[in-house]
Amino acid sequence: MKFIKKTIKWIVCILLIPIVYVLISFICTAITVNGETPQETPHTIYLSTNGVHLDIVISKNNLQEKLRKQLQEKLDDVSYISFGWGDENFYLNTPTWEDLTFSNAFSAMFLKSNTLMHVTTHEVRRNSWVVIQVSEEQLTRLNLFISETFQQDKKRNSVKLLEKSYGNFDSFYKANGSYSCFKTCNTWVNQALKESKIKACLWTLFDDGLLNKHRK
Repeated sequence: MKFIKKTIKWIVCILLIPIVYVLISFICTAITVNGETPQETPHTIYLSTNGVHLDIVISKNNLQEKLRKQLQEKLDDVSYISFGWGDENFYLNTPTWEDLTFSNAFSAMFLKSNTLMHVTTHEVRRNSWVVIQVSEEQLTRLNLFISETFQQDKKRNSVKLLEKSYGNFDSFYKANGSYSCFKTCNTWVNQALKESKIKACLWTLFDDGLLNKHRK
């Protein structure tokens, strides 16, 4: 009888964990940090989403030297560059949500894993991007945060994965940090904004929470 009671308690606890996890995310998403807008915001950045995963988009003209040096891309005909961060296995083996498997999702969320930066170039701005006006200081901080996420080799060069991409306009680079259920692709974007003194959530899992804070 005691064994049955203990088993039931463990089952209840296991079922409660994801519920509490999501509940905490909703609460933290509702809490705004860096709520005050600077007086002068001459620069524009963007947030993009594929419905689940957020990217930060910066115009080529707003790329500062340190970040620009990380990119091994031809930027002649490029106007915008988007940056995303995530689990290496998930990025490379789950190009679409139809490719999602339980194994990939579980390992990304609960096992220590390598991460990648996903860099995509764009010739034109997309209407779906959410606009954020930022100050010079905020832009500098954001450039620095993204730049420092790129892993570097002994010569301080970024490490690009050759022949790994979804198409002709994107690339993957080795990144710093480990993916987990507490540090996801969207929490990375949120952290980038927080450390850049741009309006953000206290912590968030979902793309909508951050997007809604900046939609007009």
